[in-house]
Order: sequence, then C-alpha cells, then structure tokens
Amino acid sequence: MNSSFRLSMTWLHNWGGLVVGWLLFCVFLTGTTAYARHEITRWMQPERVEATDSPNAAAAAVATLSREAPQARRWLIMLPDGRETATQVYVYNRPGAQPAFRRMALEPADGRPVRARATFGGDFLYYFHFDLRIPGVVGRHLVGLAGVALLVALITGFVIHRRVFWDFFAFRPNRSRARLWMDVHNALGILALPYHALITVTGLVPLMLLYLPWGLQAAFGDRPTAFNTAVYAEPVPPAASGRSAPMTAIEPLLAEAARRWNGGRAGRIVVDNPGDAAATILVKRTDSDRLVITPEALLFDGTTGAVLTAWDGTGAAAATRAGAYGLHMMRFAETPLRLAMILCGLAGTAMIGTGQVYWIIKRRKREAAASFGLRLADGTNLAVMIGLPIAIAAYFWANRLLPAGLSGRETLEALAFFAAWLLAALHPALRGAHRAWGEQLAAAALLWIALPLMNALTSQAHLGLTLARGLWGVAGVDLTALATGALFALLAWRRFRAVHRPSDQSRGGVVQGGRC
Repeated sequence: MNSSFRLSMTWLHNWGGLVVGWLLFCVFLTGTTAYARHEITRWMQPERVEATDSPNAAAAAVATLSREAPQARRWLIMLPDGRETATQVYVYNRPGAQPAFRRMALEPADGRPVRARATFGGDFLYYFHFDLRIPGVVGRHLVGLAGVALLVALITGFVIHRRVFWDFFAFRPNRSRARLWMDVHNALGILALPYHALITVTGLVPLMLLYLPWGLQAAFGDRPTAFNTAVYAEPVPPAASGRSAPMTAIEPLLAEAARRWNGGRAGRIVVDNPGDAAATILVKRTDSDRLVITPEALLFDGTTGAVLTAWDGTGAAAATRAGAYGLHMMRFAETPLRLAMILCGLAGTAMIGTGQVYWIIKRRKREAAASFGLRLADGTNLAVMIGLPIAIAAYFWANRLLPAGLSGRETLEALAFFAAWLLAALHPALRGAHRAWGEQLAAAALLWIALPLMNALTSQAHLGLTLARGLWGVAGVDLTALATGALFALLAWRRFRAVHRPSDQSRGGVVQGGRC
C-alpha cells in the first residue's frame, strides 16, 4: 500500500506539475519583478529618474484638482513614498459628464502634471502575475488554481523524494545529465522552501473572496457595500447637498492621522463631493510602513475637518488576513530584504523550470522516437522559459525605441511584449525545437546584454549617471539586464557546444530541450 501511495503521489507530482508548471513559471517570474515594480517604472521614465518625494504632495494635489476638476464626484489621491515618486490621482466625474474617469500623474512638490513618456512601467508585469492581463476574472481564477496545484506539488515532492535532504548534501561528480537536472530541481526546492510555501499560501489570500465567496454571502448577503465599509474601510459616499462650501485644509487632517497612527503615514486620500457642503475626506494609512496591513483610516467632514469615523484595524480575522497579505506583498521591506525576496523568487522560478526540463529528459529516454506530445511539451518549455524573458526584454526595448511623445505608446509597449512572446512561441514550429533552443538563448542573451547600451544611447538615465548619483534602484535594472544576458549567453554557449558534439548530432530529430 505504501508503494502504491508513493506511485500515486509521483504521478500527481509529475503530471500536475507539468500541466500547471508553465503557468506557474510565468507567475513566479513576473511576480518576482513586482518586488522592483516602482524601480522598473522609474527606469521606464528616464525623464524623471531623479525625481523625489515631497511632504507637500497632498496639498499640491488638492490644489491642482481644485482647479482642474472642481465639479467631480470623487477625487482619489495616491500619495508618493520613497520608491514611488509621483502622485497618482484619479478623477471620477458625475453621471453624464465626460470623460467619466480620468487619471493623472502629478509632481509631488507643486502638483504640476508629470512630463514624462507614458508607460505602464512595472505595473504591467505586476498585474500580469495575478491576472495574466485577461479581461474579467478568468486570469485570476487560473492563477488561483495554479497556486493550489503548487501547494500539492510541494507536498507530493516530499513524499516521492524521501531522501531529498540526504541527496541535497550528497556529492556526485559523475551524475548523469538527468540526475543533474533533478538534483538542481530538488536543491532549489529545499533552499527556498519556506519562501515557496509562504508566497503560495499568502498569494491565495488577496483573492480569497473571489474563490470562496460563500462566507461573505452568508454574513452580508446582498450588501457588499456594508462589507467594504467594515473590512476595507471604504464607506458609502454621501449624496451631494447641492450647496457650495470651501473644503478644509488637508494638512491638519494628515497631522491628526499621523498622531493616531503613532507616526504612520497616509497613503491614500479619497475626497467625495469636493466643494460641496456634504463633502467627506477619507485618509487611509499607507501599506509601506508596516507588515500587518489592517485597514486603518479616518473619515473627516470635508468642510469642518471633524472626525466622523475611525477604523483601527482591530479583530483577529482582519489581522490574520492583513498579515498574510502584507507578507505576500512585502511593501514594508527595505532594500536588503527585497533583494533577498527577489533571489528567492528567482529560485522558485528556476525550480519550476528545471522540473519541466527534467520531465522532458526523462520521457525522451523512454521513447525511441520523440512523440508529438513530447515535441509539443518541449516546444512549450522553450516558449515559456526563454520566450517570456525575451518578451520582457522586448517590453523594455519598446520603451526606449518608441517616440516619447507618441500617443498610446504604453499600449504599444504591451503589444511589443505579446508580439515578441508570440514569435518565440511560433519559432520552434518553424525551425524545430532542436535548433530553436540555441537560437532563442542567443537572442535572449543579445537582447538583455544590449539593453543597457540601448538605454545609454537613447536616454540620460544610464549607468554612468545612476551609479554616480547613487540611484541604485534604477541602476539595478541595467545591472540585472547585464547579469541576465550573461546567464543566457552561458546557456547558449553550452547549448551550441552540446549540439555540435558528434554523439548529439547522431540523435536525429529528438528534442534536446534539456541540453543547456
């Protein structure tokens, strides 16, 4: 029975990992970039690479909105911090007014519109990692299912690799190629196991009500607004009175919030009915100064500044959810911890990738001639594990090559990402996976190594400036590109060397995806 159970777990681990492994690779890789989300955005807007935060950001944004959108129904102000250096504002107009919605980026010091190229920046990769940029909630459901499958893979992996800890410390210089890939897969799983488990479990928390809505329905029924008020500190906005009234100054409200939060900073300001006697101002605490992101907020009367409602984030359930959410997002993390999380995320990405390659190598040994399914799996490995990095590089290249003032350029950047990925996916079908592996590795190496050079030729935000000014977050994008390109160059060299060995040439049409 024990043998039968282990065989069942082996089947579940192998096939379950294969089916969702490609999706998990995409989620892990793009999710890892989210730790440098704001730094990527700053790199992609070289015109304001040296921009800084300002304590005057809230007052400057309110002054600008009072001039530009005095009749709006709502203002949403996202305040900058040490990493995000622009004030993001969202204007919601009243029914019938056009446009119904408007977004602006403002300079924190004086509220002027940001003068920089339009780009989705790091937000594009951040949102891709949990919704795959699929409209609606289909992408989020797929990522949730993949997260559950990863938990199963982690558990079954320990069941089938009974000697995993012993093998981790074993030295086998004469190991076979298949054994090498499996050992690397196991080692990466062990080294960052706490991270893998943590990021998978906590990754399901932010969208848990999408996956399991029944508790919400039982407690609040058809009153979602009551739930949002109780749990997320998002009260129902009052109706406008129709009577004009000046809005109270914002600085005293922020000072009162900081006093109640023991020095905590405001991160979001929501003004409903600005310029009306029924105006309200909601000040919510930032997520970047704490681990447990409980909803702490103050609702003020918009004309008198009196406190109407306070949310202090108490409650075991709220704290549990907020703690898990905070651990997943890591917005509180300083640079050393974020670097460690990036390394763990890359280890998780590599763990998934090596598992996919090992599956191909193992099946190839069992088949005299590569079946269609094996060729398809190997081509998919190539399209995902090399194609996605190529697509990300194309996204960065498009940011530098498209004219800075081009209308809709942020959408064209995203199209460049998907177009490059599609070409990478079609390439094995045109050239054969045997040749396509080496060619795509070489292409990825060229794109990533040349990216800092392209940056230097097309902008002033090059390594010579960023390193000299101590802008390590922005310089890190170029340095990471060089390291990524060097890795792909090494893999391409090993690939070409292996392909041109006589013993490898005699193998014929068998897919050689794992020989890099």
